[in-house]
Formats: sequence, structure tokens, C-alpha cells
Amino acid sequence: MITRSLFFFLMIWSLSVHAGGGINPAAIVGMQSSSSQEKSVDVTVEKLNLTQPRITVKHFIKAMDKVAEGDNSAIEHAVSTFDLSSVSPLIRTERGRETARLLYNIIQIAKTPKVSEIPENPKGKQYTYLRTDNGNIVLKLDEQGDWLFSPESIEAIPDIFNELSHNKELVEKSSAKVSLPVSVRLRSDIPEFLRTGFLLEYWQWIGLFLIIVIGSIADKSLAFLLKLHIKRRKQKHALYTELDDDVLRPLGLMAMALMWWSGLNLLGLPDTALLILLVAVKLLVSISGIWSAFRLVDIFNAYWTARVSRTQTKYDDLLVPMITKSMKVFVVVMGIVFAADNLNIDVTSLLAGLGLGGLAFALAAKDLLGNFFGSLTVLMDRPFHIGDWVVIGDIEGMVEEVGFRSTRIRTFYNSLVTMPNSILTTTKIDNMGARRYRRMLTKLAVTYDTPPEKIEGFCEGIRRIIQLHPYMRKDLYQVYFNDYGAASLDILLYVFWATPDWNTELRERHRFLLDVLRLAHQMEIEFAFPTQTLYLKRGQNGVPKASPYSPAMSQEEAFAKAHAEAESIVGQTLGDRIPGPVEFPR
Repeated sequence: MITRSLFFFLMIWSLSVHAGGGINPAAIVGMQSSSSQEKSVDVTVEKLNLTQPRITVKHFIKAMDKVAEGDNSAIEHAVSTFDLSSVSPLIRTERGRETARLLYNIIQIAKTPKVSEIPENPKGKQYTYLRTDNGNIVLKLDEQGDWLFSPESIEAIPDIFNELSHNKELVEKSSAKVSLPVSVRLRSDIPEFLRTGFLLEYWQWIGLFLIIVIGSIADKSLAFLLKLHIKRRKQKHALYTELDDDVLRPLGLMAMALMWWSGLNLLGLPDTALLILLVAVKLLVSISGIWSAFRLVDIFNAYWTARVSRTQTKYDDLLVPMITKSMKVFVVVMGIVFAADNLNIDVTSLLAGLGLGGLAFALAAKDLLGNFFGSLTVLMDRPFHIGDWVVIGDIEGMVEEVGFRSTRIRTFYNSLVTMPNSILTTTKIDNMGARRYRRMLTKLAVTYDTPPEKIEGFCEGIRRIIQLHPYMRKDLYQVYFNDYGAASLDILLYVFWATPDWNTELRERHRFLLDVLRLAHQMEIEFAFPTQTLYLKRGQNGVPKASPYSPAMSQEEAFAKAHAEAESIVGQTLGDRIPGPVEFPR
């Protein structure tokens, strides 16, 4: 399956989610030390007792000692001793962890006071832990009564470390416990002339260029491999023939964005530059992730659409598009939450804010909920399927698509009607496509000069045609002389076809009517037209013929003669037998 080709990238992505909800780029490129087994970072850091400078420094050193022993989750406790209020929330996690490693190495290199030498209750609201020419490391008392490393100290720690890192023996000795940030190790090996520059140092400009090139190569390479894989799949499996060769192209963009995200955290960029670039890359990761998930849903849709087209039931033809649309809605919602989390937007507060306008939202969403329940009605009650001929209100046509908001019907004059699903819960639905039999009710009008015997034979011939036609219903049909029309003798024709669709019905109706017409020609039956006969008389012409009924005949004599004629006719056609109910041959 295509999923196997994506397994590596999706596993990397899922494993690299860290406590802040984003992606840990170091885990992606494998820059962390592989000698120690990293433990998952605990998202919730317990509230520490930092009521004294001595306790704050002790907690920091104790947490970093655990990091040195391989418990990387303890670095969150060390970061909790920093006042990071001046650092943007978008880069606060990365900057806090880097600063913790630098400060721990500074404590190993510099001559800092021992924990026991730090006063418990210093005078004033700040305590200077270390003084250097490039800045001081100071602990300040905040409004909550906690002693934290001040924002000024956080900003000065990189410069302080650079000042102390000229002694490589001390640096190597300190970094043996807790590894330095990658940017610091890279910078220590860079020639001196590359450590200067405009806005950024020269080596950082070079690093940015290399990261862009490597990410672009990864994008093109992965896109080419996935395109080749899709082409091979299309050759082997007909299920994927409708897919575009570049259906998985967004995965290349996502791989490129992840590499850029990884690289930005390796260069030790200034806060302003890192913030701008990181926001852009996080947005690119979010957009490419949503786009990639959309394309994977398209593959799912193509696969199952081809599968269900081979089945006899039409319920899955309705179910697959609705599942596909549901998955896309889910992808969009999760993508927005993921993007907001990566940009450090408080999604919980945002959702809670929506509750303030709950009533207005409910009123505005009334139609939306009605359409949603209408789609559930279609899904559960199944009043029609894709391709059925339906009559809903004054709309008649073939069901083309059913979504969560609306249903699309292709009318017989080829227009497309979009109907809100809320109508389906209150409107009568006449599903013509669900008929087990297709009925035809008509009358055959023959001329008045057609003999009764010929009408009898013509009706019996039509009955025989019905019995011989394969699609016609044999257990229920009516062919009888039914009415005296104004200009014709009318024969009732009431028949059914057991056809699966309208096209077959039209074909069989065509064959049946032509056979009836051929039978009429063979038996010299003439069909009547609406006519009127006009008689013109000019006086008395000749002597009228003698009539068996004379004007002088009494009523009793007339009734007796009529009874005798009727008994003679019925005796010839029926005799003494009483016919039973109509039964059809089985």
C-alpha cells in the first residue's frame, strides 16, 4: 500500500511532538546524543518552591544533574526557574532549553558561589549570582514571591558563555556532563572571521543557505519518488487510475518544511530573526500537513469508490462520499488546532470564548444543524441511493451527490438542483428508482366497425405477447375491452415490467408496443382517430326498411324480444357455466 511509503516520514513526525505541542526538530535530524535513551517530556511541570535564591539555584542544578544522567524530561524543571516573560511564546520553549544548558555549563566553568554560600533571605528584591564583563546573572523576586533568573540574565547568558568559552579545556570538561546546544558547538569550531557579519554572523548566513538547499533537494527527491510510486501503483492496480500522479506532492513540501524547522534551531539565531523565520516555517508545516492529509483522503476515496462500484448494493455508493467529506472536515479542524498550538495560540481560551456567544451561535447554526440531521436521515433511513430517480416536492430527477449540507439532483432537462438536506426531514420523497415494477396504463382505441370476434382475438394476442416477453410481469396484467369512446372502442392495457432501471424499462416498453402494433397489422385492426360523422337528409327517399320493432309494439313485447336476443348472445359466448376469478399462470 501507499501508506508503507509514507511510514518513515509519518513516524518521524509523530515521534517528534514535544511538550509545547510542536515538533522537536532535533529529534528529526538526530542531532541529540544517541548514547542515552531519551524519556518523554512531561507536559505538566509541578510548581516548585522558589521562595529563596538558594532554593532556586539548588533546584536548577539538581534538575540539570538529572539531565546529565539521561533524564531529559528534567530540563523542564530547570527552565521553570527562568523568568521568560520577555521571550516570545513562539520560541520560549527552544530558548529556555538552550539557556538552561548554557547556564549549567557556565556554572561548571565560572567561579560561582556554592549553594550553601547563597543567602537565604538577601536584602532587596534581587541577588547577583555571577558578575562578568558581558553581563551579570541575577535572580529577582517576582510578584508571586518566587526568585527567578531575571530576563536580563537570560539575555546575557549567551554572551557570558562566549566570554568564558575561550578556555576549550574547561568547555570540553563541562560539556561532558550536559551537551551544549548544537549552535554553540558549531560556533566554537567556526573560524574567527566567520563570527562577524551584518544582522547575522557569516556562518549563520551560510547555514541558512545550506538549510534551504537541503530542504529543497529533499522536497524534489521525495516528490519524484512518490510520483514514481503512484505511477507503478496505477499500472498494477486499476483502483488508482483516477488519481493524479502528483497526488502526494504536498508530502515533499512537508518534508522540506520540517528540515527547515530543524535547521533553524541549530544556528543559534537572534530572537527576532528566529521568531520571524520560525513563524513562517510553522505555518508552512501546518499548511503542508493539512494539504497532505487532504491528498491521503483523496487516495482513500479513490480506493473505496472503485471497490464499491463493483458491489450490487447502492448504500456504499452513498456512504463513501459522506465518510470522505467527514474526514476532510476532521482534517481541517485538527489542522487548525495543530497550527494554533504551534503558534502558541491558546485554543482552550478561544473555545471557551465561543461559549459566551452560545445562544447566538445556536440560532445561526439552526439551518446547519437541520441540514446535518437531514443527512443523517438519508444515511440511516436510506430513502434513496445515488442514481435513483426521485420526486421531492416539485423537483424530479436523478440523485447525483449527497453531502452533509445538501443533496444534488440532476433533472431530466440536465440542470443541477442543490437541495438543503433539512428539507428531506419534512418533505415527502417519492423514490421512483425503488420501484420493484414499472407500470404502463393506457387504452388502445380501435374503430367502431371492428367486429367483436376480432377484438376478442386481438386482446388474447396481446395477452400472449405479455406472457412471452421476458421482463414483463406474468402474475398481474389486464387486457380488456373497457369503454365506448366518443370515436373509438377502447381496450384497457395495464401491464408491468420488472426492470432494474429506467433505460431497460424504455427498451422493453419499446419492444412491447412495437409487437402490439405488428399484431394489429397482422389482424387488420384499425386504430381510431377522433372523428365526427354528419348525416344529411333531403326529404323522404324511398320506402324505409321493415324494422322488427314497430311503433305499435307494446312495452312487454319489446322487452320480450330484447330478452330473447340477449339470451341468444350470452348463450353463445358463455353458456351455462359461471367463470371463476381471473387467475394468471404460474
